[in-house]
Amino acid sequence: MKLIHLSDLHLGKRVNEFSMIEDQKYILLKIINMIDEIKPEGVIIAGDIYDKSVPSEEAVELWDEFLNLLAERHLQVYAISGNHDSAVRFAEHSRIVDMAGIHLSPVYRGELSRYLFSDEYSKDCGDVNIYMLPFVKPAHVRAFYPDADIQDYTDAVRVALENGAEIDRSKRNILIAHQFVTGASRCESEEITIGGLDNVDASAFDDFDYVALGHIHGPQFVYRETVRYSGTPLKYSFSEKDHHKSVTVIELKEKGKVEIEKIPLVPMKDMRQIKGTYEELTDKKSYEGTNTEDYIHAVLTDEEDIPDAISKLRIIYPNLMRLTYDNKRTRENKIVDTAVDVDRKSPIELFEEFYEMQNNRKMSDEQKELVQGLIENIWN
Repeated sequence: MKLIHLSDLHLGKRVNEFSMIEDQKYILLKIINMIDEIKPEGVIIAGDIYDKSVPSEEAVELWDEFLNLLAERHLQVYAISGNHDSAVRFAEHSRIVDMAGIHLSPVYRGELSRYLFSDEYSKDCGDVNIYMLPFVKPAHVRAFYPDADIQDYTDAVRVALENGAEIDRSKRNILIAHQFVTGASRCESEEITIGGLDNVDASAFDDFDYVALGHIHGPQFVYRETVRYSGTPLKYSFSEKDHHKSVTVIELKEKGKVEIEKIPLVPMKDMRQIKGTYEELTDKKSYEGTNTEDYIHAVLTDEEDIPDAISKLRIIYPNLMRLTYDNKRTRENKIVDTAVDVDRKSPIELFEEFYEMQNNRKMSDEQKELVQGLIENIWN
């Protein structure tokens, strides 16, 4: 059985105020073309379909169009909601679309959805069990299992799996989940819980032959080859500029044998960084032969600021998203390393370091009091 593993489409996303909708239309069509070549039996989409819990009209239309293209190919589609999605909105009409082979995760109510899939190995190994666990927090699971000892995200996921599904380890089992697994490499475009409180230990997934994960934007495996993030199909921040985006193809054979292949995705416009003086970046020799339509982060090394640099550079690089300077002045600015001991620092300590890094001065007592109150309100 061959499956395509996708995640984190983030339909409707804007990056530095640039809409990514046309790029998303382009890459989804590329994925459809890839599906036509690979001819998988099913498609897994591991959460964060939308970028916002209340998606834009064009994002909803794009998702609907993508599902229709998948349904036309008579594929089984298994999609769960992520932390950016509204689980309630995502589950709308799920029972109706089930009949078309489109399986959308319902709102979590203590049980996991399970689907059986037959293939050429079913006679000897039994059908493949596909379990769907939408994004959950400890409070979600605790509401249905109040007597369980749930202290953190690992406990929550473990309790959800142990109590919400009868897993036969002798069978072939796939889990679709949207969580941060300890050890995965993050980037700045992901929604991060301060202090690493959302970590899930990979041992919670030991009963599964393959774990199709969403949430982390860089394609990677954690703990073992078969606990895997497919990553986003597009770059959504300059922290991802060196990522090689891809589609993950998994092929389940007999019990214990899973073959994995990554097929590269080439975007309509790449996201990259260019660096040099203003004169160097505007010299035709420096950009000749490159795609000047790419999304650009320009780093100017001039010692003096260039007046109206963004507007001038956009004559050559129309999709210039960001402009920063790297010179003696910026390098001498005091830098506070917020990454040190992040797991042991409170939210207010991290915010103080961020404020000092941005402003080169410490917060006043009045500012600390205001921010502490805001943090407490947000946490509540």
